[in-house]
Amino acid sequence: MPPILLLDLDGTLVDSVPDLLAALDRLLVPLGATPFTRAEVTAMVGDGVPALVSRAFAARAMREPPEAAAAFLADYTPRAAELTRPFPGIAAMLGALSDAGWRLAVCTNKPEAPARALLGSLGLAPHLAAIGGGDSFPVKKPDPRHLLATLEAAGGRAEAAVMLGDHANDIDAARGAGIPAIFAGWGYGPRTMAADAPVAETPESVPALAGALLTAR
Repeated sequence: MPPILLLDLDGTLVDSVPDLLAALDRLLVPLGATPFTRAEVTAMVGDGVPALVSRAFAARAMREPPEAAAAFLADYTPRAAELTRPFPGIAAMLGALSDAGWRLAVCTNKPEAPARALLGSLGLAPHLAAIGGGDSFPVKKPDPRHLLATLEAAGGRAEAAVMLGDHANDIDAARGAGIPAIFAGWGYGPRTMAADAPVAETPESVPALAGALLTAR
């Protein structure tokens, strides 16, 4: 059984805030909201689209229409890769892990359709054995069953897995699943979210750190 690295998407593999910000502006500014800043949107990311949209309306003290999340998703999905790019070093990291025999899978709270569209547009999809989105299963992070279901879809097992993410949801889900985690230090989450997980300062440091965690098990 090859080792498998589960990867968060937004804030770990890709800097998606520019497209999320643009889509929120397209949704709320016509309703009278002031435009969002990068810092505002960065702090809202991590719990999926419904939470993102609700937080955006709350940040402008506006009532959220029932159809707001669906409208956001319909607009955002085909435009998810207009401004979004992989963080520096991500492509090389994925290649190094693949060359070392690791299987790779994305486990994200972003809905599966925009996640697949984004990963395909950026050329990252060929590296992946599975993509577990926020709506792929009945649960999502921090529920450990989201990680375990993604693992199963990728043909992996918890005892041969490591999680990489930049949010407390990633660390908590991994802990609940009995999987060691690495905190992505270049991502959106504050360092306090790492808890007791080791911090990778750059993508280049991930392969060695993941290998060490797996060996330590």
